[in-house]
Amino acid sequence: MKKKRRSSANIVHFVKKNGRLNIEGLGEWYNYWNDPYHLLLTLPWAGFLTLICCGYIFANALFALAYLAGGDGIENARPGSFSDAFFFSVQTMASIGYGAMYPRTTYAHLLVTAESLVGLFGVTMATGLMFARFARPTARVIFSRVAVIAPFEGVPALMFRTANQRRNLILEASLRVSLARDEITAEGDFIRRIYDLKLLRSQNPSFSLSWTAIHPIDELSPLYKVSPESLIEDETTILVTLTGLDETVGQNIYAHHAFASRDILWDMRFVDILIWKPNGDRYIDYSHFHDVKPLQ
Repeated sequence: MKKKRRSSANIVHFVKKNGRLNIEGLGEWYNYWNDPYHLLLTLPWAGFLTLICCGYIFANALFALAYLAGGDGIENARPGSFSDAFFFSVQTMASIGYGAMYPRTTYAHLLVTAESLVGLFGVTMATGLMFARFARPTARVIFSRVAVIAPFEGVPALMFRTANQRRNLILEASLRVSLARDEITAEGDFIRRIYDLKLLRSQNPSFSLSWTAIHPIDELSPLYKVSPESLIEDETTILVTLTGLDETVGQNIYAHHAFASRDILWDMRFVDILIWKPNGDRYIDYSHFHDVKPLQ
């Protein structure tokens, strides 16, 4: 099943793959290379460090070629030696200054001046990016792979789990759950409509372990009288956002998850993960965090 929406310039495809809606064609109107700062912040660490190293080597190689183009301008360097020019460039850019090689012509002095400025700006930018990446707050929050619909206190309810993987507290944690599905308006227009789902408890003053979110399916719920077939037909998706304050760094953190229609299991309930020991102690067994079982 494929739905298309047209803009004035490009086409973005909403494609169903493995029971989930995926967006294709974003590269036609947005390119990460047009937003380098965002790219450098979101790039994986391996890619980020590789890019920094490659840029450093390329810049020094470029200046080495510039030194060679000026003739024999580096004292104690072998004439025409790219390696000597390259390592002299490294010493200049890093402000090492061993003293074995140094500029002896006006042209070489001008290049050293330019490279010193490039090195200063480069170190400043790399340091700022490294700090921004390290200082960016991240959440180590997991969500259950599936959501279930089962009775809760006599009323059908949508339930899913979330847990804090760090051994600290997320203060003033807040869960917001929404439902998105395809609808046709009274005028016959296609629309992807979003509804807010009310939870029995959407706030947690100190989120440290596990949290089961429960949405009662009553007459006011968008899920009232729906069926598994209608969820699939309407491309229903449950969108979850968790926000809170990390007590360790004192900054707001965010986590999000989406449950596709195939991730919503009917007449199932989560396996209990709270274990009581003979001495009265209680602990949580996270090895069964995602497990479900049929209703008795």
